[in-house]
Amino acid sequence: MNPGDHRISSIANEIILESISDGVFTVDHEWRITSFNRAAEEITGIPRAEAIGRYCWEVFRSNMCEGDCALKRTMKEGKSFVNSSTYIVNSEGRRIPISVSTSLLKNVDDRVLGGVETFRDISVVEELRRELSGCVQLGDMVSRSSTMRHIFGILEQVARSGSTVLIEGETGTGKEVLARAIHNLSPRHERPFVAINCGALPDTLLESELFGYKAGAFTGAERDKPGLFLAAEGGTLLLDEMGDTSPAFQVKLLRVLEEREFQPLGGVERLRSDVRVIAATNRDLSQLVGEGMFRRDLFYRINIIHLKLPPLRERREDIPLLIDRFVARMNRLRDRAVAGIDQEAMALLMEHSYPGNIRELENIIEHAFVLCGNETIGIRHLPAGIVLLPRGHVDRPVSAGEAVNLESAVSSTETRVILEALERNGYNRRATAKDLGMHTTTLFRRLRRLGLQLPERDGRSVRSPKN
Repeated sequence: MNPGDHRISSIANEIILESISDGVFTVDHEWRITSFNRAAEEITGIPRAEAIGRYCWEVFRSNMCEGDCALKRTMKEGKSFVNSSTYIVNSEGRRIPISVSTSLLKNVDDRVLGGVETFRDISVVEELRRELSGCVQLGDMVSRSSTMRHIFGILEQVARSGSTVLIEGETGTGKEVLARAIHNLSPRHERPFVAINCGALPDTLLESELFGYKAGAFTGAERDKPGLFLAAEGGTLLLDEMGDTSPAFQVKLLRVLEEREFQPLGGVERLRSDVRVIAATNRDLSQLVGEGMFRRDLFYRINIIHLKLPPLRERREDIPLLIDRFVARMNRLRDRAVAGIDQEAMALLMEHSYPGNIRELENIIEHAFVLCGNETIGIRHLPAGIVLLPRGHVDRPVSAGEAVNLESAVSSTETRVILEALERNGYNRRATAKDLGMHTTTLFRRLRRLGLQLPERDGRSVRSPKN
């Protein structure tokens, strides 16, 4: 091929790259972007002139950049990767789900010049998938629960309001995650988010942590130390486990919330504070007020907006969603390829009542990752305490002398889950199969295997109750 032919071919390639809807960019061996097509500009919101010459992670800010970068693996292993799912952060700070394919960039002499990546915006696909599955996602939170959908539906308004928020929920339900979501959606999102567990500290230490202190305020205070109110200036401060604070501390906190001022320990000057406070607790504050254990005036001051997170046992429909999310996260962090969880293990996890809520489920999946290699997670990979617990009970493991028929336990669990799903869907087989994440024929096969007799009427005319 003569030089003229090369030039024509190059122009043709450039025209093709500019006309396709997929984003395409190339990098050299130093990971600097060397080309950036029109679709890449549109998807990222970053002009070509700003992208070229910069490191790729500075432009895309993808979760892949943290470790499991498909392009990096291609450059290292010399093989292509197709349709890896990830997300990027565009110029407006919005997360964009994308599908990524990578390959080596070579010249006509087969010399590797760098890497090439094509990526496709799959926001519409992801939104459709969430609608079909009936789940809602907000930041790191995902749910099918009607209660959680209501919270997600009002969260943007709550975030914009700037009002004090009280979040109640059992330990492990995700109170801090919800507080971070409020902060990230608020006008304060570029300022700090600071959290402190008030129940873990005695009054004097809690005061010094929140308000700071001046040198000489007490023995060992050799220099001034700013507190968390100052550290969170302009941002959000999460006061976790508010129900465990003393009445004496509650008086001081009430003064800060009402006057927007605080005084460091040992100081004489009062400092102004521009901090949004979010309070969280695993206790019923209204009950504590009635018992005289929590100040009524402080309760009304922090209870402007009240959000109550349901425990996981009351939103069991979210268990498969959370498991998928935890498996994907662990695969990313540990460079693994665990396919998911088998049906028997899923049935047991659907039966468990989770006194530790979402945090406990995450720990269970991490435990399974230690044992399963790259296999699908099965019952043998779950903690023994989960497998050996009798139905409906979570506190007492079965003793060594008690007989446990694992197969019948799994069948019993599976029967209960299917019957509950059938009842929930008015005995509509098709809706039940969709609810359980299986094909209708699979559901029929399970029903026959478990010996379940159902009404002759299919239930298709019965509408599911509205949320």
